[in-house]
Amino acid sequence: MAINQTHYDIVIIGTGAGGGTLLHRLAPSGKKILILEQGTYLPREKENWSATEVYGKERYHTHDQWIDKDGKTFRPQMSYWVGGNTKVYGAALLRLRERDFEAVRHRDGISPEWPLKYTDFEPYYSQAEALFDVHGEDGNDPTAPPRQTPYPYPAVSHEPRMQEIYDGLQGQGLKPFHLPVGLKLNETERALWDCIRCDSCDGFPCLVRGKADSEVNTVRPALTYPNVTLKTEAKVLRLLTNESGREVTAVETQIGGETVLFSGDVVVVSGGAANSAALLLRSASDRHPNGLANSSDQVGRNFMKHLTTAMVALNAKKNESVYQKTIAVSDFYWGEDGYDYPMGFIQNTGNVLPDMMPAEAPGLLASLLKIAPKLDVDLGPQYQTAAQHSVGWWFQTEDLPDPSNRVRVVNGQIHLDYTPNNTESTQRLIHRWIDILKAVDRADHVIPFNLYPRSSSPIQVLGHQCGTCRFGEDPTTSVLDLNCRTHDVDNLYVVDSSFFCSSAAVNPTLTIIANALRVGDHLLERLG
Repeated sequence: MAINQTHYDIVIIGTGAGGGTLLHRLAPSGKKILILEQGTYLPREKENWSATEVYGKERYHTHDQWIDKDGKTFRPQMSYWVGGNTKVYGAALLRLRERDFEAVRHRDGISPEWPLKYTDFEPYYSQAEALFDVHGEDGNDPTAPPRQTPYPYPAVSHEPRMQEIYDGLQGQGLKPFHLPVGLKLNETERALWDCIRCDSCDGFPCLVRGKADSEVNTVRPALTYPNVTLKTEAKVLRLLTNESGREVTAVETQIGGETVLFSGDVVVVSGGAANSAALLLRSASDRHPNGLANSSDQVGRNFMKHLTTAMVALNAKKNESVYQKTIAVSDFYWGEDGYDYPMGFIQNTGNVLPDMMPAEAPGLLASLLKIAPKLDVDLGPQYQTAAQHSVGWWFQTEDLPDPSNRVRVVNGQIHLDYTPNNTESTQRLIHRWIDILKAVDRADHVIPFNLYPRSSSPIQVLGHQCGTCRFGEDPTTSVLDLNCRTHDVDNLYVVDSSFFCSSAAVNPTLTIIANALRVGDHLLERLG
């Protein structure tokens, strides 16, 4: 075991939305910063835009194996690269609704109140939107929280078929709006920015660096400062403390087959909700027998990841839109007439591409399209036709914090015990949407050919994970204080989605970024 002789002011573990943003905030301070990433840079290669490689072969996901509540192994859809999961995220960047920070009654229980409120995060949301190049339009989202500043960039425009759908939704009395997304796009002078508005964005790495991800927007700019050191392919194994257990004294890290100890005045864990919890649990000691910073027995508990469903709407009309992910609907976020419980959020997916269908086509579509291989028939033309007539939709319903939904570590192996809840609300949302799409088609005089195959996301879909180290003022019921410092260890912070008290029903990434900026300001004050 080697001891690194350089002592850092701050050690950050992870380069995703939380760790990368925190690094970006702290880099100009002159403080000596080490950031550790277990992956390396995601390669820029033609396969970045190959649906077969990205979806069929999961080229950019880890090959780790986790274990579910039934004892079955699964491969989690986690991406260990500089930039973390943002390298393959869909770049939808939304604020939590103002009411999401309050206690909300759902069909299956209560979504708990946060100890901080929307007003505490609002200025940081504005900074986060600027940092991640968010394109949006204020005024049309019926559930949008109040904002002090406009979006930094105009909304991404709808292509003709998407505009028809948008208009049709308005004709049904809904209030669709432009989905806020993080892109390096200038639609007036396209050559000035990197985004080329292609059909390989949602879930794909961006070959031209036109998507606002943590590597491009935070880590690379921070590395221009001489006080910042990045070590890649550095897997943190555990955290060691002093004799009292109140201070982390070493970060035990595996690099190239060697174990190296790094030290810092402040240590920040930013590995994502599941891996951050697992690291604390692996760091158990005599002073922390149930896991580091786990006197509350809350580390790893209350794991949430949204109830997400993908649906392909097959229609007689051709959809020739190239960049399709531009529509969002929140009309049913808080429920509807006759159902006084929140239902969730609806947005477009990216394009449904022919090569995605063998791996990703949900439900009925998969059944229809996979009959032919048994007959030794080339399905290429069928996939192509289906893709040309499809629109992808994505549904998100809040899952509620449940102490039994948790991350555990057994003999070094990550176990994820997770049972979905609040399922009635998500099914209601989906069926309501199908009725709306049918009504839109009838109003548009479309030939009545409609299929709506869909599938709920399985346990390995972890892009919206959160909640395993919730923050709060009571150390008996929370892991972190209001600044995301652990109650039990004075110099240990967790800055990623772990701190969430509830998952709400919009994408968590912008809130992770905003919180990292907020905690960054606290750390700048602490370090002086």
